[in-house]
Amino acid sequence: MNKKISLGAAIAFMVVLAGITFCITMMVSLNYFNTMVLNVKNREEMYKKIADLDREVRQNFDGTIDEEALLNSISAGYVKGIGDKYSTYLTKEQYEERLKDLSGKSVGIGVTVAKDDSGYLLIKKVLAESPAKIANLEVGDYIVSINDTDLKTLSYDNAVRLIKGDAGSKLKLVYRRNGVDTPIDIIRKDITIPYVEMQILDKNAVIKITDFNEKTPSQFIDAVNKAIKGGATGLIFDLRDNGGGTVNSVIEMLDFLLPNGDLGYKIDNTGKKTVLGTSDKHQISMPMVALVNSKTASASELFVSTLRDINKTSIVGVNTYGKGVMQSLIKLTDGSAINVTTAHFFPPSGQKINGVGIKPEYEVKLKPELETNLISIKPEQDTQLQKALEVLNSKKAK
Repeated sequence: MNKKISLGAAIAFMVVLAGITFCITMMVSLNYFNTMVLNVKNREEMYKKIADLDREVRQNFDGTIDEEALLNSISAGYVKGIGDKYSTYLTKEQYEERLKDLSGKSVGIGVTVAKDDSGYLLIKKVLAESPAKIANLEVGDYIVSINDTDLKTLSYDNAVRLIKGDAGSKLKLVYRRNGVDTPIDIIRKDITIPYVEMQILDKNAVIKITDFNEKTPSQFIDAVNKAIKGGATGLIFDLRDNGGGTVNSVIEMLDFLLPNGDLGYKIDNTGKKTVLGTSDKHQISMPMVALVNSKTASASELFVSTLRDINKTSIVGVNTYGKGVMQSLIKLTDGSAINVTTAHFFPPSGQKINGVGIKPEYEVKLKPELETNLISIKPEQDTQLQKALEVLNSKKAK
């Protein structure tokens, strides 16, 4: 039996529905307003405290204030105060340096260095045809002084920063070899850094990726194509000690390797979900294995986990670092910048990476003395690489 609703009842129902909608809207708006008011009050308290602090220091401090250093310290303290270990404040100089790093451009002498217990910089690699090579610097040498500054007195980052400068500028350097210190002058120049290196072992291409930046995709694609032309029938991607870089470069490389499909997604601070990128139909059809360690982080983890999800790439090594958040580099009006966390990222499967990392299917540890010397480790000593080769060959046998 059909039941008819009278016009009056329908109008009454609509009025009630509109009233409920209005009340809900008002409640949400009021809550938002109260939150905004609270934020404004908190900001007022913060600004008032900074003003009080500034006034009292300037009235009572018996010394000279470096205004630029003070402003940078306040800015750095603010960012540190939000409690996120990945968010940082960059001075104008640091920001410009960061942009160069992300672009893959470098001015220096052509060495890869590492921290050393001595406090000096240990040379781990010397690039061919670089100023360092021409000056006869060798792997195993220690850089002990730059422009008359003893590097023992500096942090690692500040010591490395001294090596950089303008192309064509002179660098006074003292290096130590077999306990003997030797002073030399080196002219800095634009350096083309190989972020991707390839070698073929028993028809398997081992492709080492050290960083993700604007230069990495082209070097990576060249390496893969060269491997295929060289007769490689399997690929090993070595992401050990790769701390990440730009997500865009990762997406470009995954697009080259993988078939049609979404290449992961991000969720921002508003809860909005956005696909990071989509691959076209082009793909590399051969078995793949990824090598990782505890320093494989961020963009590297996205690269590895997406390969695993879509290509069924096997993973060898130890649990990765677990940095599943993205930062945005935002320039401020005075030329400085903040690098602030703005989103979490996920591979296609939705697996959580942040704070968890990626557990390899094949867990293999290196001896501690080899783990700290990955640059110069020989393939036959590298138990992780040997396991990766074994896994890759088993894939090809199926």
